[in-house]
Amino acid sequence: MTSAEIGRAAEDAALEHLERGGLRLIERNFRTRTGEIDLIMSDGNTLAFVEVRYRRNTRFGKGLESVTAAKTQRIARTAAAWLQRTRQSDRNCRFDIVSISGKLGSFEVDWIRNAFNV
Repeated sequence: MTSAEIGRAAEDAALEHLERGGLRLIERNFRTRTGEIDLIMSDGNTLAFVEVRYRRNTRFGKGLESVTAAKTQRIARTAAAWLQRTRQSDRNCRFDIVSISGKLGSFEVDWIRNAFNV
């Protein structure tokens, strides 16, 4: 299995986990020239912009620890572009991270709500 296929499987696992948690998918893999947002979800009246991070093992840290300040700024700029494009800039928003670790078929999922503020 290629790394792209494993990444897609991890993103699928994250989506399934979030949907079980009551969130509803709005858009997947939204891209602009400033960056990408893996999942845009609705959690009641709140929009959740979700970054999915996969690590085969946690020897060098979990996915959450791999989200740098530069990455959070790119996510925030991309979220602002999405809000402007969809004319939803008045919505409540938050930034979540779903950290996936382990092997395909036995993923461990950590969902961090409100993982960072910008």
